[in-house]
Amino acid sequence: MASEPAPKGKSLDERLAEAAGGDETYVLRLYVTGQTPRSLRAIENIKRICEKHLAGRYDLEVIDIYQRPSLAAGERIIAAPTLVKSLPAPIRRFVGDLSDTEKVLFGLDLIPAGPSRE
Repeated sequence: MASEPAPKGKSLDERLAEAAGGDETYVLRLYVTGQTPRSLRAIENIKRICEKHLAGRYDLEVIDIYQRPSLAAGERIIAAPTLVKSLPAPIRRFVGDLSDTEKVLFGLDLIPAGPSRE
């Protein structure tokens, strides 16, 4: 990642404001296992994150690996839920219910590294 660490003391909101304004479209696939509580939380969390931080700049596809196992096999998904960010590069994978918003935003390159990530 080419982003420089944020100066100590900046809040998450301040770092988000600095990173806002990009125009890249994010291509995301969320692989889930049916309607389990963990899958439903992951869907809710990524939709909330996308609407708040990527409004109008994302394409999210939710894939149930029970119904479409060939897609999961093609992406070599071994755990669910798994979010795969295809674009913008680099490809990134996130496993879990995506409840750590700051970690997801950092992984999507939407915020630079902060004091807790240095």
